[in-house]
Amino acid sequence: MIRFRLKELIADKEFTEGRRITFDEIAKSTGIHRTTLSKVANQKGYNTTTDVLDKLCIYFGVDLDKVASYTPEE
Repeated sequence: MIRFRLKELIADKEFTEGRRITFDEIAKSTGIHRTTLSKVANQKGYNTTTDVLDKLCIYFGVDLDKVASYTPEE
């Protein structure tokens, strides 16, 4: 299963910048709908597009392995 690390990325950015980061702010900056961000962050096994992953990599300034990782299902 693919595990998205959106919540961790937001927490790291909040800590680094010393301010709160909202889904609305990310949505405005990336063009990703707020509902999609919420699903990526909260819905286990959510299926998203490579375009969304690309935009998140750009927004957070990280490689894809920081946005998503593979976890074998038991």
